[in-house]
Amino acid sequence: MEISTSILSVKEEESAHTFYRLELAHTDYYHIDVMDGEFVENNTTERMKMYSDHLKNITNIPLDIHLMVKDVKKYVDIFSPNEPRCITFHLEVVKNKEEVMELINYIKQFSKVGISIKPGTKVEDVYEYLPFIHTVLVMTVEPGKGGQALIPGTIEKIKQLKKYITENNLDTEIEADGGINLDNIKELSQAGVDIAVVGTSLIKAKDYKYTINKLKELSD
Repeated sequence: MEISTSILSVKEEESAHTFYRLELAHTDYYHIDVMDGEFVENNTTERMKMYSDHLKNITNIPLDIHLMVKDVKKYVDIFSPNEPRCITFHLEVVKNKEEVMELINYIKQFSKVGISIKPGTKVEDVYEYLPFIHTVLVMTVEPGKGGQALIPGTIEKIKQLKKYITENNLDTEIEADGGINLDNIKELSQAGVDIAVVGTSLIKAKDYKYTINKLKELSD
């Protein structure tokens, strides 16, 4: 399993030191949580743009952009110059299949593309798009803020999604985001998660390298 470190809870005054420690700890990705204050209550656009601009200049670790926004194209244009590995948008902000496919094709000009679903969204709603995308980001908490506890029922959604991907010979990756820590990483791995977004439990850890290594060890 790969670890994508959410930098949502990184304090601006500690950011340089935190990024340096994460670099030494070999996180696989930096997870950039972009919120517009509309789709979710918080607005992180300015801070996340500053962080992603900075990371683009100092690291080769890929950026994993998660757009929790209503106007997807606007934010794709803002963050695509940072050459992210993947840009993920929420299925819930799009009205119909035509719009979903338009966004998928638009994002593919710049990076890999992912679709995210909230805990209350049926996993079946994303099935028809799996052949066209690289990643499904399953939210294991309600999007909008860090530090929440993982919602247990979301693990069944991941199992169901993994079963569908396997049965249909697809290579779509499953990413999970929210409340992930050393206590539940093994269960998520067994459910079929390929990439775990880890935020608060990692950023607050004393030893980043130990924590990332332990997360990977438990997920083997």
